[in-house]
Amino acid sequence: MKCWERFAVEGLTCVVTGAASGIGLAYAEVMAEAGAKVTLLDIDGELLHEQVTRLAAQGLDVHGDVVDATDRSAMYACFERIGERYGRLDVVFANAGIDSGPGFLDSDGQRCTQGALENLEEAHWDKVLATNLTSVFTTLRAAVRLMKPKGSGRIIVTTSNAAMINEAIVGTPYMPAKAGAASLVRQAAMELARFGINVNAIAPGPFVTNIAGGRLRNPADRAAFALRVPQHRIASTEEIKGLALFLASPAASYVTGAQIVIDGGMMYGRVD
Repeated sequence: MKCWERFAVEGLTCVVTGAASGIGLAYAEVMAEAGAKVTLLDIDGELLHEQVTRLAAQGLDVHGDVVDATDRSAMYACFERIGERYGRLDVVFANAGIDSGPGFLDSDGQRCTQGALENLEEAHWDKVLATNLTSVFTTLRAAVRLMKPKGSGRIIVTTSNAAMINEAIVGTPYMPAKAGAASLVRQAAMELARFGINVNAIAPGPFVTNIAGGRLRNPADRAAFALRVPQHRIASTEEIKGLALFLASPAASYVTGAQIVIDGGMMYGRVD
C-alpha cells in the first residue's frame, strides 16, 4: 500500500451530526472532498439545506437530514434510513453540541453573576448534558447497530480540551458533559474493539465557529482565549480536517480509545 493510500476514504459511507456549520461542517467537507458518501445531520434545516446544496454543486456525494440529536426516536429512525439508503455505515462523527453559557468569570476576569453555580438553571444543565453527552450515546448506539453486522467501523466523537482542564469563562455544565463524553469513548472502544469498530475522540480547543452565538468572533472573547494559547491565536476549522481524515481512514487502524487534543498547546498553560 502506498503511503497516501493509507488515508483513502473514497466510497465509504459517513454520517456527521451537527454538520451544518463549524467543526461538523469541516468534517463533512473533508470526507466528501476525499470521496466519501456523506450524510449531514443538523437541527437547523435552513442552514443544512444551504450547505448540502453548496457541496452538491461541487459534485460531492452528500445528503442532508434534519434531526435533533437529542431526540432518540428521531435519531434511530434517521440512521435506519441511512442504512436502507447505502446498505452499510463506515464512519460516524458524533459532533453535535451546544455552548453552556457564561462561566463564573467574564472575559475581563470579573465575577459573572449569571454563571455562578447557585444561579445555574436546572433546565439549562439538563439541556447541555442532553446535547453534549447523551446525544453521543444515542449516536453511538444507532451507529453500532449498522456497523456490527459488517465487522468494521470508525466512530469519532468531538469532545474538548475542557474534558481535561477547567475553564472559568466557560459555563460550568460544559466541562462535565465533555468529560463524560471522553469517558464514554474509552468505554465504547473497549467493548467494540472485538467487532472491528474503532472509537476515538477529537478534543478541540478554541476554534472560530458559530457555537455560543459565534462568541469567538467577538474581539474581547477572542483575545481572552488567544492569550491562553501558546500559539497566541484561535484556530480555523480548516485546521481540524487533517486529524478528522486520519481517524476515519485506514491509517488509524490501530488507534482506538484515544482522545487527540488539537488546541495549539492551550491545555499546557499560557506562554507569554
